[in-house]
Amino acid sequence: MDFDHDSGEFSRLHNLFTFHLGVAVTLAWLTSLYAAAYAPWVRNIRPLLDPSNVGPAESTWSYLFIFPVVLTTAWLISIFGQNILARFRLLKNQAIEFGIAAAVAFAMFYLSIDRAVAAMFLGM
Repeated sequence: MDFDHDSGEFSRLHNLFTFHLGVAVTLAWLTSLYAAAYAPWVRNIRPLLDPSNVGPAESTWSYLFIFPVVLTTAWLISIFGQNILARFRLLKNQAIEFGIAAAVAFAMFYLSIDRAVAAMFLGM
């Protein structure tokens, strides 16, 4: 009886997480594609964003699209790896596991939007 309850709880949380991650992936891609229309396409966009930053070179393509690609990969793994994820548990409480996953996904979504907005303001 406990296994069925855990399985139902996992399915509910997984479906909720997958749906919201899909929304975040869609918004991240739309924002990045919109920013791509305004951003200057250069080999190294970092000095344009922050002239005092002497970090590694990063092209406009990688600057705008790396986080949407990673979010898409995580979303696809979440969809197609549901059975594996159901068996793999780090904590006893599934809600905490999904909460941690949601926090990481939100941070990546935030960084994706932040980069897109910075590139949009640079191009305007």
